[in-house]
Amino acid sequence: MNNIGKIVVIGLGYVGLPVAVALARKYEVVGFDIDSSRIAELRAGHDRTREIDGNALAVSTLGLTETPADCRAADIYIVTVPTPVDDANQPDLTAILSATRMIAAVMDPAKRPTTIYESTVYPGVTEDICGGELERVGNYQRGRDFRLGYSPERINPGDRTHSIDTITKVIAAEDAEVLEQMAELYGSITSGGVFRAASIKAAEAAKAIENAQRDINIAFMNEVAQILSKIHVSVWDVLAAARTKWNFLPFEPGLVGGHCIGVDPYYLSHLAQQLGHDPRVILSGRQTNDDMGGWIADTLHQLLDGNARRVLILGLTFKEDVPDLRNSRAFDLVTRLRELGHRVDVADPLADQAELQREHQLSVMEPGTKRYDLVIGAVAHSQYRAYTSAELDNLLDEDGILADLKGMWRDRQLKASVVRWSL
Repeated sequence: MNNIGKIVVIGLGYVGLPVAVALARKYEVVGFDIDSSRIAELRAGHDRTREIDGNALAVSTLGLTETPADCRAADIYIVTVPTPVDDANQPDLTAILSATRMIAAVMDPAKRPTTIYESTVYPGVTEDICGGELERVGNYQRGRDFRLGYSPERINPGDRTHSIDTITKVIAAEDAEVLEQMAELYGSITSGGVFRAASIKAAEAAKAIENAQRDINIAFMNEVAQILSKIHVSVWDVLAAARTKWNFLPFEPGLVGGHCIGVDPYYLSHLAQQLGHDPRVILSGRQTNDDMGGWIADTLHQLLDGNARRVLILGLTFKEDVPDLRNSRAFDLVTRLRELGHRVDVADPLADQAELQREHQLSVMEPGTKRYDLVIGAVAHSQYRAYTSAELDNLLDEDGILADLKGMWRDRQLKASVVRWSL
């Protein structure tokens, strides 16, 4: 092995846990997380993110700890902590810098350990900010006492096709020796192979533009949906026709949240602004997508003649069939409809009720126990996609409105009194 002994993965969320479990099949791996409850649940064989099942956890040799001392003297540190934005949509590097300082406190410079960052950042963060922090805190010298690498995460929550063991892993390092070490490390766990990026900054930028590109394309579809709504044409009908062209890109409209697409473009725009460039396209797309929930709520309010009504929102997580509530734009619907005076109930079969209550002061209810003036299909969970015509009818009062944001129920035959609305 190319100097691959003990590996420490820092951050055991949607990204870190699959990486740690995959590496533990080949190497000695310790998984660290500051959340002691997360460590306890993983030790008990439960992953709240649903990325790793209980059987895989039970047979894994992965060590689990919330104690920094257990991370001493590793050969490789892999940082997979969140990189969100703050209330002003500026990059929040608190978690990644905290992880960096912990590494500085426990690393053994005699081993010249490699620190690999997987967290999404803007170009320059790995070398200029994190590398500088390792040097400052530990009084170390980069290259002599430690080396740096970057490999952008590509975990797609809920996606069982593009998993860590099948995707192509982009890798970048500060020198050829570390690059080959990373090629051996990641190449041993994925059939998709590795791609050696030209530089760390190039790899950082690649990750940033992957999600910014998706964000801009979805923003275009959201704007198209708003335009078409003025002439009472469904964007789903338009997409059905447009998809017949061989080179049409089948992006869809909707609420864009989560910890990647809804965040990463702000990292790229932050760098642009630091360099004196006005990122008009990036920020315009972000603004369109951030405003989409409010526009939907206002449009539906007008359909309700501006009167306060009973509303049910089906789905709160940021994406279908995943339990993650972070940065979900479905909450924009809740907030705006309540501001307009409506009585809003929410439902989601996957959302963690304790987190929902703690972070949003909301409690879920079981659909079917009440009837509503407006039912909004906000997230296309499998359970909701499977709703029959009778189940949908049973949710609505006479002359109720069914708002199908994801085009889930276009083929359902509903009672004649139901008013249908979609993007």
